[in-house]
Amino acid sequence: MTITPTKLLSLYRDMWVVRAFEFGLEREFKRGNVPGMLHTGVGQEAVQAAIAANLRHTDAFFPDHRCHGLLVLAGTPGEKIMAELFGKATGVCSGKGGSLHSADPGVGNFGDNAVEGSMMATALGVALGFQMQGRDDLAAVIVGDGTSGRGEWHESLNLAAAWKLPVLYCCVNNGYAISTAVGDSHATANLYEFAAAYKMPAVQVDGNDIAAACDATQTAVESIRAGHGPYFIEYKTWRWQGLFSGEFRPPEEVKYWKEEHEPINMARERLLAAGNVDEAALDKIKAEVEAEVERWIAFALDSPPPDPAKATANVYVGWEVTAR
Repeated sequence: MTITPTKLLSLYRDMWVVRAFEFGLEREFKRGNVPGMLHTGVGQEAVQAAIAANLRHTDAFFPDHRCHGLLVLAGTPGEKIMAELFGKATGVCSGKGGSLHSADPGVGNFGDNAVEGSMMATALGVALGFQMQGRDDLAAVIVGDGTSGRGEWHESLNLAAAWKLPVLYCCVNNGYAISTAVGDSHATANLYEFAAAYKMPAVQVDGNDIAAACDATQTAVESIRAGHGPYFIEYKTWRWQGLFSGEFRPPEEVKYWKEEHEPINMARERLLAAGNVDEAALDKIKAEVEAEVERWIAFALDSPPPDPAKATANVYVGWEVTAR
């Protein structure tokens, strides 16, 4: 499969949506406008764009804690996602979900969980439901490389393979679980090899090459929809930010991933080489996206905080909960 110039241009814009969203969010977090903790997906834009481009609203997806941009690309209005992260009443979950628990089933977003890996088990139930209903929809679960050390990882892969469930495993291998390099905690740094042991198609792809990532995702989705069971993709990428201040990574590694193998620049060079657009057109896309994100931030800043009287609303389906 080959990504057309028109498709690549659309993906280029999507990647800028992810990055501009994260840059703006990080800026406001440092200003004290975003409560709680923040994990950004800067550097992983191609992975999020590739996944979003191949899912439909009747699918289900379970994002990880670096998927803010994916939530927007999936179809939830950007201002509602931003307001949610600001803890405001106008957020998609009325300010209760924040970064780790934002959900919007209307576009297929079943939400993350602060216990990383747990949604790998949850996704099985949704996938089984699709299978029992005879639908060709799928459940996509986005996990990081660190999740591979948890029991749910192997339990989920095993059951999905045994029952041939329609699950798309998107392993975003950004090189580090907190500050531990993948190869230091596993017998192999190539995590798709673990999935292959469970007798499912398992591939590794350059997660910073948007064309390669999109092609691999499309192949996997088509296989799952055809009834061939689960599929595992390991996207090799790299996150710009450390999990905490002072985290050390070798300078040559930083230079490679931030300068020589940076996803947006790679897509930009490919577009310019194809000759369908010039630098001015690409700069215009960037400026338009950044302006749009600033409008989302302004909306979030101007929005009211949640009403304390509604703190217990929607905690349990069909139940009334009384605050103490």
